[in-house]
Amino acid sequence: MSAQSNAKITPLNRVWQADDLLDKDNSARRVYDSIIDLAPSPENPTPMVRLSERMNPHADYEVLLKLEGMNAFGSIKDRTALYMLRGLQLKAGQILVEPSAGNTGVVKSMVESEAYGGKYVSPNQYESKLNVEAHYRTTGPEIWNQTKGDIDYFFAGIGTGGTISGVGRFLKEKNPNIKIIGVEPATRQHTLSGLKRITGLPDEHFPKILDRDLLDDLISVTDEEASRAGIEVARKEGIMVGPTTGAVLFAALNSDLPKNGKAVLISADNAARYVSAYSKYL
Repeated sequence: MSAQSNAKITPLNRVWQADDLLDKDNSARRVYDSIIDLAPSPENPTPMVRLSERMNPHADYEVLLKLEGMNAFGSIKDRTALYMLRGLQLKAGQILVEPSAGNTGVVKSMVESEAYGGKYVSPNQYESKLNVEAHYRTTGPEIWNQTKGDIDYFFAGIGTGGTISGVGRFLKEKNPNIKIIGVEPATRQHTLSGLKRITGLPDEHFPKILDRDLLDDLISVTDEEASRAGIEVARKEGIMVGPTTGAVLFAALNSDLPKNGKAVLISADNAARYVSAYSKYL
């Protein structure tokens, strides 16, 4: 009898039968009736990846990257959009408009102008409490469950303020000792899409839904530091992320904070839309 015929059966060469994959709740088959059913929740969290020593040289410091780019539409904004849309009651003929990159004054004029007769409606992620609620109800509980409550630091970039406020509030309620760390661009003029520098910002321009009392620290990162960190994690870990994630990575790995315990970092999206932004650093 040949050596091959004596080979021990392993999961790699076993022929799976259809009944092996059947279950009662559809979790193994992962067939859904709507794209909305893929929305993340504590029961269906976005994954986390633990950085290896190739990227994280600190032996006593565990760094987990929560991959929001795995959402159905490739961004953490999936969570916010779903919560805000569920909170709207559109009438026949009304049209949704939404500000991007802080252009609320353009959208506000469309929504409030009598000339349009109520035609335009805006959820307004920059002011909607549902933005915070989305992360308080989903992202925060997911992180707590995935780490089994063993978390010392939470890092997130600051844009609208919804993510860090919602997650921060949930985690602080669970354990007030968890440090909530905000990451911002180093200058007002920057290329880090979705992030906002809040240091020195006048109150009238401060993100309305950001709960600044939750922040234990605020770290500034340059465009180059962010982009090079994004490139580095792609090369060393095979994780394709945008420069905003690079900013959060750089802050977590290079700040003056103690490098021990467990940190969870938000990766807001993937690298697909940032190829040209990375090109100048390659």
